[in-house]
Amino acid sequence: MPTAAKKVSRIALLTAGGFAPCLSSAIGGLIERYTELAPDAEIIAYKYGYQGLLSGDSITVTDAVRQHADLLHRYGGSPIGNSRVKLTNAADLVKRGLVAEGVDPLQAAAEQLTADKVDVLHTIGGDDTNTTAADLAAYLSEHDYDLTVVGLPKTIDNDVVPIRQSLGAWTAAEQGSRFAQNIIAEHNSGSRMLIIHEVMGRNCGWLTAATAAEYHRWVGKQEWLPEIGLDGRAWDVHGVYVPEAGIDLDAEATRLRGVMDELGSVNLFISEGAGVEAIVEELQRTGAEVPRDPFGHVKLDKINPGAWFGDQFAERLGAQKVMVQKSGYFSRSAPANDQDLHLIRQMTDLAVDSALRGESGVIGQDEEQGDTLRAIEFPRIAGGKPFDVGTDWFSTLLQEIGQQPAAS
Repeated sequence: MPTAAKKVSRIALLTAGGFAPCLSSAIGGLIERYTELAPDAEIIAYKYGYQGLLSGDSITVTDAVRQHADLLHRYGGSPIGNSRVKLTNAADLVKRGLVAEGVDPLQAAAEQLTADKVDVLHTIGGDDTNTTAADLAAYLSEHDYDLTVVGLPKTIDNDVVPIRQSLGAWTAAEQGSRFAQNIIAEHNSGSRMLIIHEVMGRNCGWLTAATAAEYHRWVGKQEWLPEIGLDGRAWDVHGVYVPEAGIDLDAEATRLRGVMDELGSVNLFISEGAGVEAIVEELQRTGAEVPRDPFGHVKLDKINPGAWFGDQFAERLGAQKVMVQKSGYFSRSAPANDQDLHLIRQMTDLAVDSALRGESGVIGQDEEQGDTLRAIEFPRIAGGKPFDVGTDWFSTLLQEIGQQPAAS
């Protein structure tokens, strides 16, 4: 049991950004650990992330919740709600009615935390959530607010620098494979079928690669009966495309045309961020608006990369039907699997221990310090960690499906 560096009377939790298969469980883990180590401390949860913090909208964790916190490990989503709110984007917050014109959102958040008498704030989110937490922690420090901020890394993209493994990513890959098992069963619902499985991952292809690898392993474990058309080759992955690797569309079309001619279908796994630069260039060339969110990210649901890939390949492969399916919402709202639950437990335990020591940071396996699980300093946290397309397991996957090694 850690020795508390200061008296902790009230702890606040919030989850923010997109969902991942860890949020509910992480909340449960924090509540359980505080109940074990600081049972007299009050816990509140801000509803809908930083939105609730700015508006002072919170709920109290009751004794009944503490007693049954283990139930939270069984569910996906977040019981306290999420939103995409960035405390340094004042114009967006004014537009949403969360702060008044001329008010510094960081100051408003700090004053709300002070009014709520919060000693510790736990943020559970991805790079945007934790870089926002870093901005808030820096503001609090500069203005002598006595508050500890401890983040947990949630993102199915697994792209937070310098953290080895983000919470929820393993589960999302497993669930994406499960999704594909049903979707790719459609491959012979018509002749010359092109199926595109679009996987979440704006800048990082880890989830696409991990999902394809998980699905490919599943195919390899099944029994097939090709004499009646139940052919594992037709069920398998035939191409994997991620943002970090260049795509030679002509060469791939030639290769995949051979697959289509032989098997009568082609199955592609693509990251939603693959090909975005080409799509944006095309929009800008035609004078069309490039839709962006409050963080400045291109709205991928508006530009639809999966449909773009379908357009690029359909004619070249002689496809008679193109089906684009997206596994993102299916995958990201699932309950955590056993592998993630183990990591969640390790991280939530350390998050509470760090908070009771008054040590701020984001909990994670620090790749720059030998993968040690520790509270990583906020200034070192960043998003957009690229997937290493040369990693052994990905290179093996491409080799087994007949695709040329990825070139970054």
